Amino acid sequence: MHVLALKTLKQYWAQYPDAEGQLRAWYEDAKRTGWDTPTAIKNRYANASILPNNRVVFDIKGNRYRLVVRINYRSGTVFIRFFGTHDEYNKIDATMI
Repeated sequence: MHVLALKTLKQYWAQYPDAEGQLRAWYEDAKRTGWDTPTAIKNRYANASILPNNRVVFDIKGNRYRLVVRINYRSGTVFIRFFGTHDEYNKIDATMI
């Protein structure tokens, strides 16, 4: 997968340093994988939430944080849309962000 953008993830882990290791690991895993369907994601990340509009929510750091991405399965591109705490996540519409 082509993950856009590492720069955004770096900004997130600068803001939330305790999540850096898991964000880095997720990024490396996402780059190596070939998610072509939501089922492929669920097979790798059982706790991921598949949302409308090709959004996926990943639990990071023991579910302390949420990472929301939009995936274009045809092009193999992952767009980082949001990262934050559960409280911050509860203030957004993850299907539209």
